[in-house]
Amino acid sequence: MERVQRMTYPAGAVLGGRTLRPSAFFAGVRAGVPIGLGYFAVSFSLGIAARSAGLTAFQALLASALELASAGEYAAFTLIAAGASLWEMALMTLITNARYLLMSCALSQRLSPDTPLSHRLLTGWFITDELFAVSSAQPGRLDPRYLWGAAAVAAPCWSVGTALGVLAGNLLPLRAVSALSVALYGMFLAVIVPAGRKSRVLAALVLVCFAASWAAAVLPLLSALSAGSRTILLTLVIAGGAALLFPVKEEADHA
Repeated sequence: MERVQRMTYPAGAVLGGRTLRPSAFFAGVRAGVPIGLGYFAVSFSLGIAARSAGLTAFQALLASALELASAGEYAAFTLIAAGASLWEMALMTLITNARYLLMSCALSQRLSPDTPLSHRLLTGWFITDELFAVSSAQPGRLDPRYLWGAAAVAAPCWSVGTALGVLAGNLLPLRAVSALSVALYGMFLAVIVPAGRKSRVLAALVLVCFAASWAAAVLPLLSALSAGSRTILLTLVIAGGAALLFPVKEEADHA
């Protein structure tokens, strides 16, 4: 049994015997440093959006600490600024963060079967796109402390960067705040442009989203809805239609 447990975690960790070695945690810390630096820069711009929505630095800090999702937080801040209702914000947050459910399921298959529920919940809490990527790249069974180590650096950088963005927005002139607000749109462009260049379907869908968003704001029936309701409706219709018309082909697993 001891031999099987040692083979489970390359670092020699054993969950059942509580003998997990700290090397996996510090390996995660090293992997989390560049992620945290990137998070700090992006979340600073997100803080500008939070400030525009009327949030204080503490509220923005708490939002980032609890959600850890750029797209989800930006959608929430946008809806707050538009005066959306609580159910609209909750539904939109669920939609934009639904991918983390799939990531959690994928990582759960990499954990040892005897991993305690508390460890699984903590691991799921800290899943982001980048932390999922570095954790998935680990060979063999995933030691949860690797993800915790990376999150120990990345998560504070994300939260503190958001709060500092709000403080900077309160101190800087209005023109400077407006200029910094563009940086967040640049982040989303950096995400969709490379992907759009690789896939014509995705590029076309991005253009459809732009056109549909403009049309929904001017058409008689749709323009009567709140901005939050329009965003939710367009997300469901366009994403659902794209999934039906252009399903992603499953690739064979050669691992």
